[in-house]
Amino acid sequence: MLLRPLLDPLIERALLEDLAGGDLSAEACVDSDRLATANALVKSPTVVCGGAVFRRVFELLDAEVRFEELVPDGTLAPAGTLIWRLVGSARSLLMGERTALNFVQRMSGTANLARAAVDALPAGSKTRIADTRKTTPGLRLLERYAVRAGGANNHRDQLGSAVMIKDNHIVAAGGIRVAIERARARAPHTSRIEVEVTNMAELDEAIDAKADIVMLDNFDDAGTKMAVEHARRREPRLLIESSGNITVERIRRLAEIGVDVISIGALTHSAPAADISLNFVLA
Repeated sequence: MLLRPLLDPLIERALLEDLAGGDLSAEACVDSDRLATANALVKSPTVVCGGAVFRRVFELLDAEVRFEELVPDGTLAPAGTLIWRLVGSARSLLMGERTALNFVQRMSGTANLARAAVDALPAGSKTRIADTRKTTPGLRLLERYAVRAGGANNHRDQLGSAVMIKDNHIVAAGGIRVAIERARARAPHTSRIEVEVTNMAELDEAIDAKADIVMLDNFDDAGTKMAVEHARRREPRLLIESSGNITVERIRRLAEIGVDVISIGALTHSAPAADISLNFVLA
């Protein structure tokens, strides 16, 4: 669910970016009383995402624009499917067209990539596909929602959401053990402690210091298998995450090795935009 107090400022900033000087083309070419119907359709198979955002763009421009959802978020729509319909002032629809499409093309593209990653898991797998904080500044709310619409999961939302000790934390603190001990002493009791490790020695150090989660950073498949088997023998309760150089082709292999989480930055930082168009029909 996208809460309006969080969503509206994002949309308002985007509209201001496009409309600070008005819409010269629409105002010059289209009568103020002209009505139109606009149909949004996907031009290739697409996991639909962003209906509420699409709708809200036009509501903020013109409260009289009517919106109809034809396909709910999270649905894989075949090419050519009409997914949303708008009816209202032609000028209002023209003014909001690009802003609305920019949002939902990006969101649906992210949902597409998330669905492809989830579909790559073997049947019955308990491994989770998760995003990362590698999101577009200002758009994390929408991109994380899109990841969920595609069937994947979210990692921590912000720095205050969890203790996640990465390579530079380790250097700054003076080592894995001291970093974990300080985190254990100072973090809220509700926070689990995750540590990024790059080799087997660091994995052992994290286990000895009683980390709750280890992230195997840029381990290849053979290294991941060795690390998972070793960690399961030493500390069965440990959650194991794989991250770095994750491709769709590797997902099945990593899940079969037995990692608990596969985190993929590309879900948000490299998703190709979906091809969605808005076609006008005069009323």
